[in-house]
Amino acid sequence: MQLIKPNWAAPAHVHAYSTTRLGGVSEGEFEGLNLGTHVNDNPQHVFQNRLLLSTQFNDAPDFCWLTQTHSHELIKLSESTSQNLAADASWIDTNQRTCVVMTADCLPVLVTDKQGRFVVAIHAGWRGLCDGIIEKSIHKICDELTIKSEQLLVWLGPCIGPTAFEVGDEVREEFMAHDLRASDAFVATNGKWLANLHLLAKLRLADFKGVTITENESCTFNDPSLFYSYRRDGQTGRLATFIWLD
Repeated sequence: MQLIKPNWAAPAHVHAYSTTRLGGVSEGEFEGLNLGTHVNDNPQHVFQNRLLLSTQFNDAPDFCWLTQTHSHELIKLSESTSQNLAADASWIDTNQRTCVVMTADCLPVLVTDKQGRFVVAIHAGWRGLCDGIIEKSIHKICDELTIKSEQLLVWLGPCIGPTAFEVGDEVREEFMAHDLRASDAFVATNGKWLANLHLLAKLRLADFKGVTITENESCTFNDPSLFYSYRRDGQTGRLATFIWLD
């Protein structure tokens, strides 16, 4: 199993990783560590892949898997939170559960603070990103815990990169309607636009003064040996990005 560890300065009791496709038992177009139950992979293979992951991290509390709908819905986890609730972000300020989101081109975002008082995992597809899932999630958590933005640590994980994510005028216009600075994240190409999800995310974080942002700039589309990519392959598996507190 090959994993990606965020290159951030989170405290030692905050643990976080992103998977790659290497190390699992799925076959065919799902070859490797597919963790998505909704993509028509053999359910027994997905179960075994999830078991491999939980065995690798047997010190982590139970993973709380979501049914992701490209929304801006955030849920707070507890020991009794059900699996597969409809949401695209989850957070916790105890050591009772592991927050996890799945991606196959979309942007995974992890957030904690310098004291490690909470953790949150966010699935930011272009729709959720445009609808404000990152800033809405952070505002809600910071308001509840009285945390200042200068204390925040954010990690932007692997996603489809700025040389591969082609979108139409309507996507660019939706981002521009929110913030004209979003024009910097789009480059014209063959009558369409190449979009930079990391830059769009950083623009949404610009109002959080003093926030520390780190990123992994790997492109899921351009590295089929390591990553699943829906844009590249259509029928494909899902990667997981997860975080928990000791």
